[in-house]
Order: sequence, then structure tokens, then C-alpha cells
Amino acid sequence: MPSFSRRQLVLLVLLTVIWGLNWPVMKQGLAHFPPLTFRALSLVLGLPVVALVVVQQKLSFRIPREYWGTVLKLAIPNVVLWHCLMILAIPNLSSGRAAILGYTMPIFSAVLGSIFFKDKLAHRAWLGVAAAALGVLLLLWHEMGALGSKPFGMILMLISACSWAVGTQLLRRTHVPVPLMTLSFWMIAIGCAVLITVSVVFERDRWVMPDGAATFGILYNAFLALGFAQITWFFLARTLPPVASTLSVMLIPVIGVFSGSLWLGEVLHWQDWTAVGLMMVAIASVLWPARRT
Repeated sequence: MPSFSRRQLVLLVLLTVIWGLNWPVMKQGLAHFPPLTFRALSLVLGLPVVALVVVQQKLSFRIPREYWGTVLKLAIPNVVLWHCLMILAIPNLSSGRAAILGYTMPIFSAVLGSIFFKDKLAHRAWLGVAAAALGVLLLLWHEMGALGSKPFGMILMLISACSWAVGTQLLRRTHVPVPLMTLSFWMIAIGCAVLITVSVVFERDRWVMPDGAATFGILYNAFLALGFAQITWFFLARTLPPVASTLSVMLIPVIGVFSGSLWLGEVLHWQDWTAVGLMMVAIASVLWPARRT
């Protein structure tokens, strides 16, 4: 196990808890508020926080003209599709199941990297992919068998996770000669523009003043899930070994499942318990560093 400084350990714990609790926060906030507008407001309020970090680090906002097409290509799967589809799926799922399905992203990323980018995937990783697929099938089977179920929410969440995985692969393999924070600012700005547009087109007739739960959810997402946690993730990704990100990714859906059960009274079925275990095995098998010989 790697050694952590006190600062790194505190930040890792806060990041994991904030992102884990965000699933029931979003679920509750969307109870009486249109989802695309919810996400648009969250991104719009969170964008100045990212801008302040860029200014504080004395970085440039400039993107060379010839790279704007590349920035757009990165923003579409990493921000636009992920945020749009994910927020549309949440009202149709329990917060715990949304968290489990959203964090199938590392599995999709591993498979896509192996198929399209010739990444070498170990045998244990393919076992992990099989475990993740079994977990998803369990949840899908229960959703389709439940009275009044909405499996369409599961499909949307899986597509959004796949989009995030595609974006992650492109981000690793695409060179843009600007700092990561500058690139992140403009990708989020593009996401803001798209989400504002689609919320006006599809949800304008549903606009209402946000109630207490929606206001809390929007502010939580803007300043904690995006403003604090996203920036913290960039810092930890650069300063910690892969095992740290593995632990965080594994624990976020677990926190999402159990916080949704305690906070929102969501009933956990045996399929949920089994899926949590299978996803933890799957993510660990894909992300856990190989033992050096």
C-alpha cells in the first residue's frame, strides 16, 4: 500500500464521501425539478470555481485556434453526453442503482481500450468484465420484473457510463498543448452551453422556482461535487499511485447505495447487494496494479 500524507488522505476521504453522497442528493433534488435545468444550473455555478483555480494558478485561458475542434471532441463524451444522459436517468432509478451503473465506467474503459486501442488486458481483467456484466444483468432482470419498472433509466445510465469511458480513453490519447485545468474549464463551458440550450428547448414549460431539496442539490453539485471534488481529483490523480484512485472508485458506489438506503429509505434487494460486490470485484480486477516480478 502507498504511503499517504495527511493532506492527501484527508482529500481522498472527502472526495470519496462527496461523490458518494451526491447520488441521493441528486435523486432528492430532482423530485420536483426538471433534470436538465438542474444540471445546467449546477455546471453554470460551478464553472466560476474552476475559473478561479485557473486564475489562482496563473494559467492561461487561451486555446490555440487549431485545437478547438479537439477540445469539442473531448467535451462531447466527457461532459455533454455524460451529464445529460446521467441526469435524465436518475429520476427513473434508485440513487443506489444509479451509482452502481454510473461506475461501470472503468469496465467500459478497459474493454474499449483493449478492443480499439490494443491495450493489453490481463486475464483477471476479463474476469472482472464478466463480473460487471453479471451485476448489470441482475439489476436489469430485477427492474424488468418489477411492477412499474423503468428499465429505460438503466439503459440511459449505461450509455452515459460508456460515453464517459470513451471520453477517458480519448483524453489519455489526445494531445492539447494547454494545462489540464484550462482544458477542463473549456470542456465544462461547452457543457454549460449545451445544457442551457437543451433545458430551454425541452424544459422551459416545466421551469419552477427550486424547492429546498433542489436548491441544496444544485449548490452541492456546483461547489462540492464539481468545484471542490473535481479539482481535488486532478490534484490526487497527479500525486497518488493508481491504487488510490482504485480505492476511491470502488467506494463511491458503495457509499451511494447505502446512503440512499439510509437517507431516502430505498429498499435494497439481494440483487443490489450482489451487484455491489460484483462491481467492487470488477473494478478492482481492472484497476488494481499488477504485482511486480
